[in-house]
Amino acid sequence: MKNVTILVLYYSRHGATQALAELIAEGVESVPGATARLRTVPAVSTVCEATESDIPSSGPAYVEASDLKECAGLALGSPTRFGNMAAAMKYFLDGTSAEWLAGALAGKPACVFTSTGSLHGGQESTLLSMMLPLLHHGMVIVGLPYSHPELMNTTSGGTPYGVTHHAKPDGSAPISAEEKKLAIAQGKRLAEIALRLA
Repeated sequence: MKNVTILVLYYSRHGATQALAELIAEGVESVPGATARLRTVPAVSTVCEATESDIPSSGPAYVEASDLKECAGLALGSPTRFGNMAAAMKYFLDGTSAEWLAGALAGKPACVFTSTGSLHGGQESTLLSMMLPLLHHGMVIVGLPYSHPELMNTTSGGTPYGVTHHAKPDGSAPISAEEKKLAIAQGKRLAEIALRLA
């Protein structure tokens, strides 16, 4: 049996995107032969002298170039910032030219996910913005099909582009039952496709 590692890479400011990442990892792990590797990226600052520690104070380790090379698939997540991915994730992706030149991600499947404070806060445009660098890397984008009935029933987060979460402006909304099912389904689908392509 083949064994594949799926990189679940995210940035989370208040915990909602991390919660989605953990659910996607759960979906990945539900597929025999697939292992999830959770990683995050450090925050960026407008203050030039501000730096993050090399090791996060809590949660998964920071992503390294080797994580990209070793993965058979990638789930990429970020909170929404004005209809776009957060600067921390964009900053990380902007530094992956060496991996792009080497074709480290070419032909591998990828999916995207996000969390927003407002219901109409740019969930879909954020997902699309995260797809662009993945397409440049030659990745195969994996969405969520409407065979998942939660896409038609959810009043919180969904989309065929990838799972989303509506956290509310104060971040108080937990992951809904529909969002949870969709996140797990997205991780499972990514892992199944990665195994087929491996």
